[in-house]
Amino acid sequence: MLSVELNDLEHFCGTTIGHSPWKTVTQEMIQAFADATGDHQWIHLDVERATRETPWKSPVAHGFLTASLIPLLNQEVIDVQGKGASINYGINKLRFPAAVKSGADIRSKMELLDVSRVDDQRTLATYRTTVEIRGEDKPACVAENLVMYVA
Repeated sequence: MLSVELNDLEHFCGTTIGHSPWKTVTQEMIQAFADATGDHQWIHLDVERATRETPWKSPVAHGFLTASLIPLLNQEVIDVQGKGASINYGINKLRFPAAVKSGADIRSKMELLDVSRVDDQRTLATYRTTVEIRGEDKPACVAENLVMYVA
């Protein structure tokens, strides 16, 4: 994990910060996400049917479940010191090139694209986060995510 002072973060622009540890996306996580969001589509929840009728031969995680794991994964890649809070500020671009099968392992790869001072209290960082799937060629998710660091 990279530990860096907020004032020094700009020195890492254009670089890969690192990778998170692998995390397994379980069927229980997929079910909990479906229950929280009301998205109970069978490709996520019906194990027998998804195994039989989908090209993945398995239930798959919701794309937005994968995206929602970005903050959890990324907090294990970088520790920005000298800030009071980190706020998920938004996403400029979000794509889901490949599905995450139930039971698959994922991790994030973080690249710092930009850092800009908003004012005396706030600094906006733009990261490209690629959520990789163990053993797969295509990533599950590629996001240009924004983090607002507040002093």
